[in-house]
Amino acid sequence: MSDPRRLTMLDDRRPALETCAYCPKLSRSACPISDAEASETVTPWGKISATFDVAREATPATAEHAALAWACSGCLHCRELCELKNPVAETLIAARQAYRERGLAPAASERVVENTPRRLERSAKRLRALRERYRHRDDAPTAVLLGCDYVLKLDRETDDALVALSRLFGSLRLLSGCCGLPLETAGDPERADGLRDMLLTQARSAQRLVAVDAGCAFRLRGHAEPFAEAVLPRLERQRLELEPAQTLRYHDPCLLGRGLGVYDAPRRIVDRASKGGLQEFSYRRERARCSGAGALVPLTRPETARDIARERVAEHERLGGGTIVTGCGGSLRSLRAAGADVLDLVTVVRQLLAR
Repeated sequence: MSDPRRLTMLDDRRPALETCAYCPKLSRSACPISDAEASETVTPWGKISATFDVAREATPATAEHAALAWACSGCLHCRELCELKNPVAETLIAARQAYRERGLAPAASERVVENTPRRLERSAKRLRALRERYRHRDDAPTAVLLGCDYVLKLDRETDDALVALSRLFGSLRLLSGCCGLPLETAGDPERADGLRDMLLTQARSAQRLVAVDAGCAFRLRGHAEPFAEAVLPRLERQRLELEPAQTLRYHDPCLLGRGLGVYDAPRRIVDRASKGGLQEFSYRRERARCSGAGALVPLTRPETARDIARERVAEHERLGGGTIVTGCGGSLRSLRAAGADVLDLVTVVRQLLAR
């Protein structure tokens, strides 16, 4: 006889589903998606409740229910406001796999899966060119993962990262491949883990693995050092000959901050480079607002992603403007598209080394 309490979907996530579904919406204000869309349906409670209803067969699985699992930027802010630290984002990412197996994934998300071989091929071609230009050695003690956003979409920042890392660490081992984060957030964790494992095999004999992109650092947590933490000790031994000429405000990438707890290292870097010292957002560190760039939201809910970025830039302007600094390729592109002057942390480090 079957267990009447057993869920037909996400049974291993039952505690997380129940905790949120039976909560009086205490983390409602934390979600950038529900703020942007002004909809109760896409609050953390609304998304988890709908997923729980499908999992216990209180309602049929439909494309409309499935879309709610993709109405999450993976920013982890709701976890910070939850007294029980309930893993809402992780549960919704797991739900994406379950919905995808039922053929209910959004078309934009499925295109990420379908286009992965082509993306990896383009990335490998670009990496071959970069290896010829920079001090790449297969046996270099410092391995570097740039991240797909940098390799394919951010040429200047890629150049800045490699120049800075070469100055600080000498020869580099440039890894070719993907950490698997796009596939994981598209609902294909098995292939995502396979890509991550192949990447780690390339770095197996390295003394350190530096991840430039915040999302890659989060995906490779336990194996890789985030860029800011890797470079800070060596950077602080450098003498700076000139006073900074620009005012910089630091934006916490969600996966670097709430995901990995890395708050201080990037601030110490930006503080050295900012005229008058580091500037802050009103909402920062654990309470920092999302840029809208994560977990495929720019593809599955593009207008919502743009509204989230515009609100972050509006907060920046209310505080006096200037230049934003971040350490996430997706955030960099989103905030720039929203009209802000934005630098990547790698560019700031290169500028400091030039001084």
